[in-house]
Order: sequence, then structure tokens, then C-alpha cells
Amino acid sequence: MPYYIAVYDVNQKRVGKMLKLFRRYLTWIQNSVFEGELTISQHKRLQTEAESIIEDADSVIFYQLRDELYLERQVLGIEKANKSRFL
Repeated sequence: MPYYIAVYDVNQKRVGKMLKLFRRYLTWIQNSVFEGELTISQHKRLQTEAESIIEDADSVIFYQLRDELYLERQVLGIEKANKSRFL
């Protein structure tokens, strides 16, 4: 299953909506940064829902990796979020 890192930069009015949306699909890492595995259909749904929220000056970026094994992550300072996910 593909592994994604997603970041967004949206107007403050839409931050809450984007946060709720992305938390439904991915693990929150820090402000406006999320990561996790998504199926192709989950990614398409997330993308479609995000497109319905953003406006002209906003942006969303998805980085896709083949697998989390290819990700090397280094955190300096305090990690803001626990990576474990419980549904």
C-alpha cells in the first residue's frame, strides 16, 4: 500500500476543516503535516474532499512513497504527535 506525506497551506478560515479531513485518513505529525498508508481509492477520496475545501490561494501537496520502509525520518526537538494509530 502506498505511503503518503501530505502538507497543506490554507487560509485560517479553512484550517479546522482541513485538519478534521486529514485526520480521518492520515496520522497528524505537526501543524498541517500528515503521513500514513492509503489505498488508491482512499487517496482519491481525500484528494477530492480537499479540492472541495481549498480556494485560489490555498495549496495541498502529496508526496507518495512506495512503502514506509523507504522513508527515513529524523526529528529534531519534540515530536508533536504519537505515530501509533488506533481506530
